[in-house]
Amino acid sequence: MDLYQLFKTRTPIIGVVHLLPLPTSPRWGGSLKTVIDRAEQEATALASGGVNGIIVENFFDAPFTKNQVDPAVVSAMTVVVQRIQNMVTLPIGINVLRNDAKSAMAIASCVRAQFIRVNVLTGVMATDQGLIEGEAHQLLRYRRELGCDVKIFADVLVKHARPLSSPNLTVAVQDTIERGLADAVILSGWATGSPPNQEDLELAAQAAAGTPVFVGSGASWENVATLLQAADGVIVSSSLKRHGRREQTIDPIRVSQFVEAAHRSWNNRGDRKSISSVSLKS
Repeated sequence: MDLYQLFKTRTPIIGVVHLLPLPTSPRWGGSLKTVIDRAEQEATALASGGVNGIIVENFFDAPFTKNQVDPAVVSAMTVVVQRIQNMVTLPIGINVLRNDAKSAMAIASCVRAQFIRVNVLTGVMATDQGLIEGEAHQLLRYRRELGCDVKIFADVLVKHARPLSSPNLTVAVQDTIERGLADAVILSGWATGSPPNQEDLELAAQAAAGTPVFVGSGASWENVATLLQAADGVIVSSSLKRHGRREQTIDPIRVSQFVEAAHRSWNNRGDRKSISSVSLKS
């Protein structure tokens, strides 16, 4: 996959919009307008701060179903993504938690989003939702059936989970790419807000053999330069929020600080990989 073609940079920073609870979730507040208003605000803050892409996910729907979500969630996320697309021109990704990759692919296909995130594409993981099995065979056939080219960003040994088999990172990365046909892989720490081990990142990059490797959690303005020594890009949310707290809204000042720190790391290597582009719609 050509990161530059998709994100207009070879080292993308992807911000995450954590949607407020959606219909049928335990904490659903009864107003989709409230969900949309906050999502638009956060997407605008991310775009204004200089990120290169956005992932929209139903983060506050916990506790999550492990596989298929309710149709109301799919409907709500479709509406929200369309509203965000009216606000910003950045590439959009979709993650339907915990692991409803088929619904994510359906939404992306309909709204012409560019990529999806899949927590478990291959293998079996023990999670707080129970055992989650990767269904790469179904997802890849469904993408072909839809006739779309939505890219698949797949977590390897995803956070908040433990593999049933031996957690060999090299084998997991290679299987995700070669047997699961992931377009990019994501490496996270043990939980939301926890960064991956730098040695693990380097090992994953070596195993990926040219397939993009993203940091999936724990990136901050303090450590992003180090993380990008091994990774091709970062997916970030918690450290961009007010006071660094995940329940808060995106803080545009923290976004700018993060992006500037990432850019400085590129300049220090004499390898600025980004070009400026208009990210807000007028």
